[in-house]
Amino acid sequence: MIDESGYRPNVGIILCNRADRVFWGRRSGQDGWQFPQGGVHADESPEQALYRELYEEVGLGADKVEVLGRTRAWLRYDIPPEFRRRSANYPPRRAARVPEFRGQKQIWFLLRLLGEDNAVRLDASGWPEFDTWRWIDYWRALDEIIAFKRDVYRQALTELEPFLTHSNAAS
Repeated sequence: MIDESGYRPNVGIILCNRADRVFWGRRSGQDGWQFPQGGVHADESPEQALYRELYEEVGLGADKVEVLGRTRAWLRYDIPPEFRRRSANYPPRRAARVPEFRGQKQIWFLLRLLGEDNAVRLDASGWPEFDTWRWIDYWRALDEIIAFKRDVYRQALTELEPFLTHSNAAS
């Protein structure tokens, strides 16, 4: 599902622990690390996609997290052409009414893990997104995320930071 501007709807998940450190996952079989994220299906709301993606990528149900906040509007980033994949979600451009895929538009959610670290399960789906994970300081993601996602990460982290309660999240 691509909107008229070429952006695929997506949710981004910033999962924090009691110390306001955030989940950082390494993409399976790759060197890249990121926050959990995933597409919004045509028949679901961003909130429904949040819980589906949270379970698929991190193995957590709604009972294991508390939603602290979400971004007010969609945040967008373009995917450089060399990183774009062709799949059923990105149909070839055959008709003038099908927009060319440009990137993602995301609603970001800030969640707090209510249980222990061992509740995280990277193998909850048949195709694990991540092969390992760790907790990092809130702002460290900006130093490690791939360059084309950096601005959207900065926007999400900045907008959601006021929902944190611990002083160690400050930059």
